[in-house]
Amino acid sequence: MSEPTTESPPTANDVRPLLGVTIGVTSDRRSGDMIATFERKGALVVHAPTMRIVPLTEDEKLVADTRDVIDDPPDDVLVTTGIGLRGWVEAADAAGLAGPLLETFSRARLIARGPKATGVIRANGLREAWSAASEQTAEAVQHMVSEGVAGRSVVVQLHGAADEDQLAPLVAAGARVRGVSVYRWLPPDDPAAVDRLVDLVATRRLDAVTFTSAPGAVALLAAGRAAGRLDELVAGMRDGGVVACAVGDVTAEPLRAEGIEPLIPDRWRLGALLRTLTAHLAEHPQACLRTRQGTLVVRAQAAVLADTVLELAPGPLAVLRRLAQARGSVVTREELLAVLPTGGDLHAVEVTVARLRTALPSADLVKTLVKRGYRLDVEVPA
Repeated sequence: MSEPTTESPPTANDVRPLLGVTIGVTSDRRSGDMIATFERKGALVVHAPTMRIVPLTEDEKLVADTRDVIDDPPDDVLVTTGIGLRGWVEAADAAGLAGPLLETFSRARLIARGPKATGVIRANGLREAWSAASEQTAEAVQHMVSEGVAGRSVVVQLHGAADEDQLAPLVAAGARVRGVSVYRWLPPDDPAAVDRLVDLVATRRLDAVTFTSAPGAVALLAAGRAAGRLDELVAGMRDGGVVACAVGDVTAEPLRAEGIEPLIPDRWRLGALLRTLTAHLAEHPQACLRTRQGTLVVRAQAAVLADTVLELAPGPLAVLRRLAQARGSVVTREELLAVLPTGGDLHAVEVTVARLRTALPSADLVKTLVKRGYRLDVEVPA
């Protein structure tokens, strides 16, 4: 039999490049913009914030830490995020402490973790002494150690779970280090939604899952561990089934510790994450080929035929996915039985194929080869 003609999957330039895609979103803050963008591009979004953030103006501990910084001025301040510093100043302003806090900062040596932190430092009328080109806390800490911190008081604006371990070199070099958590992370409002997300990743019923903070990644892994499904969860993201996408290296650290290598945009920004993941998913469906009824694209929870999303139950979708992966070659009943989510016997295969044909625009897309199996009716070279 002639080899079927295949075509490139939809590109990120298409109007709805994520049609049929299902994406898990773990973030709380700024999740609305991300979800709206993905949905506008055709995706179905499963939103399960793995952590929630205490509103800064309601954080009594932050106010207490701010008073401590003012009363016991530091020699050095390490600013790790622009949004963190902005929020800190706004929270201080709500407590009537913005003026004294900025005055304290003006007398200290300010170290920025990257350009966004630098921008907010300058927006507040201050000036940084140095900024890390890599946007990583480790580089900023190493610079401070090389400059000398013995006997100096250092305040660090913390931004996530990974910070405290990275500050150990400052302590070892003789600094007195205080961390200020500008936003505190609390358990999610809806733990059941997080457990559902764990199940979707573990069973590979998502095309991708996004992470915008290290604590958010840690929390999803912890939920998987609590459910006794950590190995399944990690395997779902590590073995190419579900694309894990992290906004930057800091966010990626908890995932990498489990052997997961996430997709990371060149620029560690939310907009870059959206563009990078969209392009990747558009170019890497589970299967894509030309049939006589139009281009067929198979995703984790859906299939798209001629730009129309097919309504398929898990069994028929699994059969269609296996037939698409065969690219027009014959697939035996025994091979199809192996992919049925509920198992069964060869009769179950025949029933599932019948259900699949009923859901298709034309039942002729799935051909029966007597005593051999089934294949898709693909286009072949002239």
